[in-house]
Amino acid sequence: MKSRTLLLALVAFIKASGDLGLFDGVQKSTSLVAAAEVSATEPAVAAESFEFQAEVNRLMDIIINSLYKTKEIFLREVISNASDALDKLRFMAVSDKTALAEGDDELRIRISADKEARTITIADTGVGMTRQELIANLGTVAKSGTTNFVEALGETGDLSLIGQFGVGFYSVYLVADKVQVVSKHAGDKQYIWESTADSTFTVREDPRGDTLGRGTEIVLHLKEDADEFLEETRLADLIHRYSEFITFPIYQQREVSKEVGADDDEEKVSLDEEGDEEEEEEEEEEDAAAEDEPKGKTKTVKVKEWQRVNESTAIWARASKDVTDAEYQSFYKAISKDYSDALTWTHFKAEGDVEFKSILFIPSAAAFDHYNKYYESPAGLKLYVRKVLIKDDFEDLLPRYLNFVRGVVDSDALPLNVSRETLQQHKALQVIGKKLVRKTLDVLKKMSEESIKASEEKAKDAEEKKDGEEADGQDLDDKEDKYIKFWDEFGRNIKMGVIEDIANRSKLLKLLRFKTSKSNGKWTSLQEYVSRMKDFQKNIFYVSGENMAAVEKSPFAEKLKAKDIEIIYITDPTDEYCVQHATTFEDKKIVAASKEGIKIGDEDDKRVKALDKHYKAEYKPLTEYLKTLYDGKIAKVIVGQHGGTAPCLIVTPQYGYTANMERILKSQTFSDETVTARFSQRSMEINPRHPIVAKLNTLVGDSKDKESAEAEDLAWLLYDTAMAASGFTMEDAGSFSSRMYRVLGQTLKVESLDLLPEAEPDEEEEEAEEEKAVDAEPDLDELYAQFQSGQQPVLDEEEEETGTDEL
Repeated sequence: MKSRTLLLALVAFIKASGDLGLFDGVQKSTSLVAAAEVSATEPAVAAESFEFQAEVNRLMDIIINSLYKTKEIFLREVISNASDALDKLRFMAVSDKTALAEGDDELRIRISADKEARTITIADTGVGMTRQELIANLGTVAKSGTTNFVEALGETGDLSLIGQFGVGFYSVYLVADKVQVVSKHAGDKQYIWESTADSTFTVREDPRGDTLGRGTEIVLHLKEDADEFLEETRLADLIHRYSEFITFPIYQQREVSKEVGADDDEEKVSLDEEGDEEEEEEEEEEDAAAEDEPKGKTKTVKVKEWQRVNESTAIWARASKDVTDAEYQSFYKAISKDYSDALTWTHFKAEGDVEFKSILFIPSAAAFDHYNKYYESPAGLKLYVRKVLIKDDFEDLLPRYLNFVRGVVDSDALPLNVSRETLQQHKALQVIGKKLVRKTLDVLKKMSEESIKASEEKAKDAEEKKDGEEADGQDLDDKEDKYIKFWDEFGRNIKMGVIEDIANRSKLLKLLRFKTSKSNGKWTSLQEYVSRMKDFQKNIFYVSGENMAAVEKSPFAEKLKAKDIEIIYITDPTDEYCVQHATTFEDKKIVAASKEGIKIGDEDDKRVKALDKHYKAEYKPLTEYLKTLYDGKIAKVIVGQHGGTAPCLIVTPQYGYTANMERILKSQTFSDETVTARFSQRSMEINPRHPIVAKLNTLVGDSKDKESAEAEDLAWLLYDTAMAASGFTMEDAGSFSSRMYRVLGQTLKVESLDLLPEAEPDEEEEEAEEEKAVDAEPDLDELYAQFQSGQQPVLDEEEEETGTDEL
């Protein structure tokens, strides 16, 4: 909130400053400024000191302390600006060949650190800046040199350039207390801009003359707490992280060890920092020739040399047809830190309102803690703007259920606003996010359709083999099926998508996979299920349970199986939540077979109505008795027509929880009363054709037997077994076992379940047997003495037999 307030204040201040013309007329004075930091041997040069009429100190405080979260991003900002300057020069050189006339022909960036001077230097061979551009671009907050450049070349230029120097430049003051910018523009003199982030900055002509040829060199004088950035490895890590895919080569000056002749001068050994490739090749040839000569004494010296850091290329900027599979896999491993190959990927360029390039990868395996961190792990997308990394794992582009996706997004349409680190929500981001979701689902859809097609061909082959014909179709095993492999790893993510993403639910439903009563243990899709539905079938039926054995033996499946109707098996807790949100598929309702009053579709309504009326009258005594007995346990007792062989079942209303869902909810730590209140809405459905039900109906119909304990025990046993068979948790195991023992006693004609009297053993006889056993034991001391004297130990006949048996 504080950062947002400060940001709004900054925006308001800049707007007001522009309206008042505070930056239009800067006051300037002339003073002599020593050039010691640039060159200790050069004389002092007259420099102009500029004072802002605006509160620059306040603006710097906002920028440095509020908008940037980490100090390390200063290097990313400076490299980005250098890349922009090189881009601008390259564009100008297309129409003006003289743009490259001065300075180095190579367009590159160089970075070096000096531990003694405590400075970091970043140099580019870009377009450079004139004296006036230094004043305008570096002396005005939120002013961009490239903005002016784009305005001048608006009709023919590259409008995607985002800025030579903007607010991002000021991030250097996160690590530096003084900054010097040396710049040389073609056809102009070389100037030095210098500031300590106070209310003034100076601009002077460089007393050294033209040392750059062309381009810009930034020297950062580090603060006391920024020494970490003087380390070569630290700088290299930052370049790799943020600027790995910059178009232009980035060189870092590194200290290396070299073997040289004992008499050689170390200065002669060092590579010329400004030398060209031809000179290096000549040196290599000389070294090769020297290998044939006799070797004398050598010594190891430390020398400085330039090494390229950003070897990787931004393959997303190339056409997909020009990128090999090996390059894709190598790139995937580089950005994901995964040792396995990607399962598949999509490489595309989006055009329209928002243009961007992207490569999205689907991993072949989930991390070991993938689902444990589902709500913590964002999608592994790296967001780039013109190949400059803005943010790792950018979570606003893809929804949580697609957090397994890895890849890159590079857009020129995103504004960097005040800070790349706190990139604000922008309309372009929303457009990009929608397109990324669509592309990801398209990739999964393609794999899914290929899987279904292969499955259909395999089924066709099986039929042909059965008929004796030769099969030519593809025999695709689940292990070879890409989509099944994906489903085994990330199937729960798709189920979570069905729950969370209403807009794409219809697409996600086609990606679901289930095992069914007809799939022979293989995964099948809802499309395949619907294609196999009976003509009379109106609904998609499923049975849920704790494991596959439970659902396969579920009594609710008996009637459906008898009519050869396919049943979806649900055992994953996520499935229960999923089917609650996915109530229909292709105009077919998805219905739990355990729901009250389900209809298959082939019923004779007239006959069903007549039977219902008949059985209600016949079993009125039993239904009334059980309803009174089970008061508080169930909502009602009904005569049902679920069929099957079970005497009764516990069913739930249309919008009630299934038994499996109740089990899942009970296992949760924070289950409230509003949830558990729906548990009491169960109904008992008795089977009017079952002999136990018929016998119990007769038993309770007799006024004498109605009050008997036997009838009550049988009724409660009926309830407990129905609960267990229907998948519910037994509520009172103690009472159930007591009733079960009583019924077993009655079956075995046991007069009483009271314990029998305790046995009375003969204590004197026991004592005599113990004494006899002691006497039979051998004298170990005597045996040991015999052994020590060299005699053969002698055992009694009985003892010898005992000892032999023991051995």
